[in-house]
Amino acid sequence: MKLQFEGLMAPVFTAFSADGQRVNLAVIKHYAKFLAENGILGVLVNGTSGEGMSMTLEERKATTEAWIDASKSNGIHVQVQVGGTNMPDVLELTRHAESKGAHSILCLPELFNRPANAAELIEYLGAVGAAAPKTPLLYYHNPGYTSVNLDVPSFMTSAARAIPTFAGIKFTDTNLEMGIKCVRQDGGAHSVFLGCDYVLAGAFALGFSSSIATCLNLLPRLCNRILQAVQKGSVLEAREAQDTLNKAAQAITKNGKWVPAMKAAMKLLTGLDMGPARAPLQSLPDQHIPTLNKDLSDLKLL
Repeated sequence: MKLQFEGLMAPVFTAFSADGQRVNLAVIKHYAKFLAENGILGVLVNGTSGEGMSMTLEERKATTEAWIDASKSNGIHVQVQVGGTNMPDVLELTRHAESKGAHSILCLPELFNRPANAAELIEYLGAVGAAAPKTPLLYYHNPGYTSVNLDVPSFMTSAARAIPTFAGIKFTDTNLEMGIKCVRQDGGAHSVFLGCDYVLAGAFALGFSSSIATCLNLLPRLCNRILQAVQKGSVLEAREAQDTLNKAAQAITKNGKWVPAMKAAMKLLTGLDMGPARAPLQSLPDQHIPTLNKDLSDLKLL
């Protein structure tokens, strides 16, 4: 099955109430409008940046529905991440995503009883694909997070043969040698999204044409500039934009973990308040916000 999307997709944050106990769905329509106005026409919902694994089944369903509803006025492609929980709930989230009109589905591997080989992973994803037989399915390759490592290009060929809806992967790995093999596997038949903010320019130069990267939420124009510079052959411009992006990411995360720090920076850079990270993640302490504000100002991003 072919995925009808190419380009930049934001792995959207989940906005929580101040106490972290409730999902703030009201912000989504404003969030979708901001992304569309800044050239981002795809979103990944309930992924790792979206803290999907820290959300209840009903919260994930409600968030999916809100994004699908908001996408209708902006032409946004909605991809829903369904993994990271028990198998019955994974299948329920998959059926729900298709029934509500999600454009594509992404799935992490089983995180506790991790697959030992490609055959076990394909069996798992096959059950997910069967629960949404009309919707393109992608595998979320993120070995630093899942500890599932395998020969991804070969896996893709096998998965496509075994799973009718298999359409590609999200490749969250800095191993661009393997990444470009994935892009070219089976004559480029599969969609491959790069998931690493720090190597966008290099990946685009090698042949990637799509990305799902956290910074697309808060610095969409800068990320877009990297892709456009590579496409027009301006290596220096792409390098300079990537350097700015990397300095921004380093400034944002130097005093906090990736998702909590990025959520704090989102408010500074866009005005959209994503609230705190949900426990057990710890939000960026307030004492670091002035430093973050200064660092981003020094980079001329504020």
